[in-house]
Amino acid sequence: MSDETTPAPIKTNANSKAKSAEAPSTGERIAKRLGRAGVCSRRDAERWITEGRVAVNGRVLISPAVVVGPNDRILVDGKPLAEPEPPRLWRYHKPAGLVTTARDEKGRATVFDRLPPELPRVISVGRLDLTTEGLLLLTNDGEVARYLELPSTGWARRYRVRVHGTVEPARLLALGRGPTIDGVRYGPIEAILDREQGSNAWLTVTLREGKNREIRKVMESLSLTVNRLIRVAYGPFQLGKLPEGAVEEIPRRVLKDQLALFFGGPAPTVTPAVSPVIPPPSPPAPVPSHARRRR
Repeated sequence: MSDETTPAPIKTNANSKAKSAEAPSTGERIAKRLGRAGVCSRRDAERWITEGRVAVNGRVLISPAVVVGPNDRILVDGKPLAEPEPPRLWRYHKPAGLVTTARDEKGRATVFDRLPPELPRVISVGRLDLTTEGLLLLTNDGEVARYLELPSTGWARRYRVRVHGTVEPARLLALGRGPTIDGVRYGPIEAILDREQGSNAWLTVTLREGKNREIRKVMESLSLTVNRLIRVAYGPFQLGKLPEGAVEEIPRRVLKDQLALFFGGPAPTVTPAVSPVIPPPSPPAPVPSHARRRR
């Protein structure tokens, strides 16, 4: 067999002389290249490399500590890596009941199973739990996803949360100091009581870290059970009236403006109104007795 079908491993220790391990002045780490090509996130790229799925110039990589140049031939699962396209970003209204992963070991339906076939290969910016609904950002560029996921980017995630139980406003206010639950320290959380409906209440919750099941765990610490969770905004991008299951690309001019630092420009000065947040409808207000029509 040829080297392309049975490539030999690349050793990446300090004495390695492999061509692809040499760092050209215009090179970049292999995981970053895979991320920019949109085939996977940088973290997944590192895992794929350790699994022997990535080859450079006919040699299988055994470590992600490899720098590649523009002329290196990269194969993933035996197929050539496509050249990176310009970064793109989409808003997707995720329904409840879908997992945010490319494959699910339990055979459950995934977000990517339901995307329109004309969409290019995309990855998600972060994840939403199985039962969580609302705004999920999708991109064809792994570096964009990584940039938007970093807490240092400072983008707020805003949610509409329906909880069951008695809401104590003072305890909601205390979340702004950053709660510690089961030894895990969370960042400041803004939680506002919007309205109560019998034994349920609607809250607006804003956070900037988005740790695993953060809102559910925080609400449980307040003796509240989350029975509906909808993400309505991620930074300047909002769910608005986007129908459930629908996908809409964010205009490139808006993307470049809001990700100006990522593209090497100055920070944005104005946040565009991509789409307004539409909260769940409020029940009609009672008509005052003096305004009722006399018969």
